[in-house]
Amino acid sequence: MAITKKQKDQILKNLEEKFSRAQAIYFAENKGLSVKNVSALRKKLHDNGIDFVVAKKTLMKLAAKNQNLPEFSDEVLTGPIAAVIGYADMIIPSKIVKDFGATVENKVILTGGMMEGKMLSKAQANELASLPSKQQLLAMLVGTMKAPLTGFYMILRALKNKSPAAEAAVEVAAAAPAEVAAEVVVDAPAAETPADEVVEAPSA
Repeated sequence: MAITKKQKDQILKNLEEKFSRAQAIYFAENKGLSVKNVSALRKKLHDNGIDFVVAKKTLMKLAAKNQNLPEFSDEVLTGPIAAVIGYADMIIPSKIVKDFGATVENKVILTGGMMEGKMLSKAQANELASLPSKQQLLAMLVGTMKAPLTGFYMILRALKNKSPAAEAAVEVAAAAPAEVAAEVVVDAPAAETPADEVVEAPSA
């Protein structure tokens, strides 16, 4: 069923608005997905703040041109195509499409994309989809930091028996980031020796 000029204008306006905010745009070819699977993929993307927009290739190209984006080549706009638009994370959109495709006999595949003003080939888009997401990278970073921080905390606990002043410094350090905590401990006053433990040097 043909769409009216008014409908085309609305679709174009919608694409332009989304493209203007996009951190990354990927293109996904539908190679025989059922309506149920399309709905499942759309929901998974939506739950991650990602838009899945099906539109004519001519309108996608025009929307990109109006937003001063690189020209969308015919090589990436193959077959029945959808634009997968990410606004926060540049990798997750590609990962969701690729992972979902693996569960439905690759009936949806990445054909390319656009990131940071540069076009991505099919191979590049799929390579990015294999990289860890931002959340995964953060989890990996926390994991590498865990052991050193654990050791640092144990040192702070050991210092708590030195003096009231050192104990106060330790409490502040334990609640502070590692860089700040190190400075707090270094600046803590040295423990004073109790008066009854002072040993006088013998007179000459």
